[in-house]
Amino acid sequence: MLLLRRCSLLVRFTGVSSTVLSKCRFYCRNVGNKLRICEVLASEEIGRNIKIQGWVRSVRSQKDVLFLHVNDGSSLQSLQVVASPSLDDRHLTYGSAVEISGNLIKSPHKKQSVELQADNIRVVGPCDPVVFPFKIKERHPLEYIRQFPHLRCRTNSFGSLLRIRSEATAAIQSFFKENGFVQIQTPVITSNDCEGAGELFQVEPATREKQQADEKSHFFSVPAFLTVSGQLHLEVMAGAFSNVYTFGPTFRAENSQSRRHLAEFYMVEAEISFTESLEDLMKVMENLFKTSTECVLAQCSEDIDLFHKYVSPGHKDRLNRMLQNEFKVISYTEAIDVLKQSSQTFNFKPEWGCDLQTEHEKYLVQHCGNIPLFVINYPYDLKPFYARDNEDGPQHTAAAVDLLVPGVGELCGGTLREERLHLLQSRLDRARMTDTYQWYLELRQFGSAPHGGFGMGFERYLQCILGVDNIKDVIPFPRFSHSCLL
Repeated sequence: MLLLRRCSLLVRFTGVSSTVLSKCRFYCRNVGNKLRICEVLASEEIGRNIKIQGWVRSVRSQKDVLFLHVNDGSSLQSLQVVASPSLDDRHLTYGSAVEISGNLIKSPHKKQSVELQADNIRVVGPCDPVVFPFKIKERHPLEYIRQFPHLRCRTNSFGSLLRIRSEATAAIQSFFKENGFVQIQTPVITSNDCEGAGELFQVEPATREKQQADEKSHFFSVPAFLTVSGQLHLEVMAGAFSNVYTFGPTFRAENSQSRRHLAEFYMVEAEISFTESLEDLMKVMENLFKTSTECVLAQCSEDIDLFHKYVSPGHKDRLNRMLQNEFKVISYTEAIDVLKQSSQTFNFKPEWGCDLQTEHEKYLVQHCGNIPLFVINYPYDLKPFYARDNEDGPQHTAAAVDLLVPGVGELCGGTLREERLHLLQSRLDRARMTDTYQWYLELRQFGSAPHGGFGMGFERYLQCILGVDNIKDVIPFPRFSHSCLL
């Protein structure tokens, strides 16, 4: 209102066009009665004059009354609007964007306590229900709505997914904050290959001539890539902070279109200083999973129930079992013995020294009663250069841990980091990587402390708690080989 008074003075004393005043009135108009649908549904202020904005989910016109259901994305439940048939409009159809004002009245229906008695309905954006790919009162499978990445947020299932994803993000951030972790924004562009797998997206200006291949032609003077992990940057920060974490996008140039893989996904990564035991890492992993999940269940109960009822029936009991039991622990060697003794035929024969495949991971979780399972102490040669050498024998292992969960397999992976300079130096020498990681060696020279960390795939976490089979259904805009829509 202060802005409006100042504009009025300008018109009065300077002769500025009255158009200025009308624009000021538009931007300063009273919007105090505008409410989100979730606020309306929770309101008990019967008789209050309010305004809502959203999208029509259903229209039913009768002789004496017009019924609408309107949703604005703030909740799974829509608000029922009742109006005079005189307010009907040919553009008032399923999917149209509307602005409605009226009085809040008590609803005679048991499903919601209030409804809106409309006195004005304005169609802001029309929608042709004939060509709109989602049909009223039709439950579309996830495979179908995946074809429409620009529209699938309009469906109940994907709207619920996005609210759950938002709440899970907040819950994870809250967990780390409450446990004394400092958030670090690690770079998306890096010169490091943390995993050593070579599955990297290289970053260069689009105008760079293909024939230029020498180092001087690189935009950053060195080859640069989209990050596969923020771990090494977190290790830098772990030299000054006891507990740090990052939460951001990571990228893998993996030529796969499977249900498990994406080229772009989100990772939660943490690094803990002054620790010499995998138990410390496992404690944080288990607490992160349980605390975050309990928070999401409390804040998004309706949205979670939609998935557990229609997408993955029976998953609610499986999730409760995960939350109510302590996670189990076995060694990699014990895991291989269990797999070898199994009567099940695997596509990949389990042998000591070979990495566990998804079929192995899922079997091990089932063998342990469908309770999340930590597998520790993997073969030394399977793990990257930074994994701490257990210096054991006769089977040489590294201090590494994977968390396996029902239906997904590997959810988290972590290691103690090799803090002993001479062992780290010799391994880098053998891999001919000493020059590249000279800075990493220097971290061990200047006040290094024993430390370790882990990473958790955020999309796999959502798959785990919701029971969603395909990872492409838990991220807004999935990127994978031969597909980058929008």
